[in-house]
Amino acid sequence: MGRTSDARERILTAAKTLMLSRGYSALGVAEICKAAAVPKGSFYYFFASKEELALAVIDEHWTGQRTEWTRALGGGGDGGGAARALQGLRRLYEFTAADLRAGQRSCGAVTGCLLGNLALEMSTGTATVRERLREIFDEQVALVEETVAEARGRGEVTVADAHEAARALVAQLEGQVLFAKLYDDVGRLDVLWPNSLTLLGARTSSPAG
Repeated sequence: MGRTSDARERILTAAKTLMLSRGYSALGVAEICKAAAVPKGSFYYFFASKEELALAVIDEHWTGQRTEWTRALGGGGDGGGAARALQGLRRLYEFTAADLRAGQRSCGAVTGCLLGNLALEMSTGTATVRERLREIFDEQVALVEETVAEARGRGEVTVADAHEAARALVAQLEGQVLFAKLYDDVGRLDVLWPNSLTLLGARTSSPAG
């Protein structure tokens, strides 16, 4: 059982790495199996199709990422100049930048966000994958909305609609990650924090926090 589980994990890891660097459409099952060092028959033992593999990669990636998002957004404030509830948002941006830098060191270039990359590539493709990506981005918005609503409840921000503000923040984050990939420059994320304070109408005497 352990060896079987290990083979599945190798396929998932190889597929995720290749999807980040090459995208989904250009990949073939044989290439994935070669990178995972497993026979092609092992692929079809675990996955009925490449689409099913993509869904598994997406779910595994988001499971780990959601833990990090929850940890970042749910931690306590740091007592700095910026509003305390919003510090979770700042930690989220810092986590994202650190993750991109780790990928850049590993791959030699900024590979961007797996979920965002697939959303762009498959926006007119497989309905099942597209729907799963929509669900995940909705979850991301909901997580950020909790932080915005908390900040609004404390009078730390003046934005009227916490949900729409959260959608704008997630869109801004994904957009800057896209720019970071395009320009191979994680520094593109540096504007996220001050831009977010402005977007939310944050009441703070020290926007740079």
